[in-house]
Amino acid sequence: MEVFLTIAVCLSLAMAAAWGVQRVTGLSGWIDTVWSLAVGSGGIAAVLIADGDVWRRMTVLALIGAWAARLACHIGARTRGGQEDPRYARLIQEWGETAAWRLFLFLQIQALAAFILVLAVHMAATNDAPFARAVDVVAILIAVVALVGETIADRQLAQFRRTPAAKTETCEIGLWRYSRHPNYFFEWLFWCAWPLLSLSSSVSTFASLLAPALMYWLLVHVSGIPPLEDHMLRTRGDKFRILQRRVNAFFPGPRRNGELP
Repeated sequence: MEVFLTIAVCLSLAMAAAWGVQRVTGLSGWIDTVWSLAVGSGGIAAVLIADGDVWRRMTVLALIGAWAARLACHIGARTRGGQEDPRYARLIQEWGETAAWRLFLFLQIQALAAFILVLAVHMAATNDAPFARAVDVVAILIAVVALVGETIADRQLAQFRRTPAAKTETCEIGLWRYSRHPNYFFEWLFWCAWPLLSLSSSVSTFASLLAPALMYWLLVHVSGIPPLEDHMLRTRGDKFRILQRRVNAFFPGPRRNGELP
């Protein structure tokens, strides 16, 4: 219990540091960079204190390490290029004079979310079931597909942003033809692997379902799609409304006729 308290405090301090970096640089992208590294570091610590099968722990360590390194490098490179995150920019604008302390509180909530994800990683690492079961193989495949899919989606969006059309049009290349936010979908899919890796005869392992449930709620209903689509509607107008009618918001699916009435 003492170790988990230490991890929780470290996550809180990491997000406090992210708040400080944002206040100094004015670039909110560093927040998610720090958050990714914090979850990854917390996950690695959770694996190191676990006592499960060594091959299970090594697999869990590799998955959470790869996730954190990829996401942190991607967001960090984008932020270093001077791109502000429209989601945070919108929140800060709405909060006005209270933006500083409200952002700090918001990031402490993110630290709590990070702790829930770290617990799911720990539960997977401490699972005493034989490794590798069929369900473990399925979980690993889901995690790998998610990492590859999110990488492809991020690269396709970055490629689109380098074209002149990015200033006035919406992205509909590659995976973005079938979901308005394929990067968010694959991010959620990655966390769907952890309940499978945690699955055992213990009832407590069902707590690992909180990880994909939390990620879905955050991405679809809170800090992911809603503020980003609000930004797109303000900057793209009817072009984005047509895209909303034509392409699913989250889960990839067939395209539809998207003309406005």
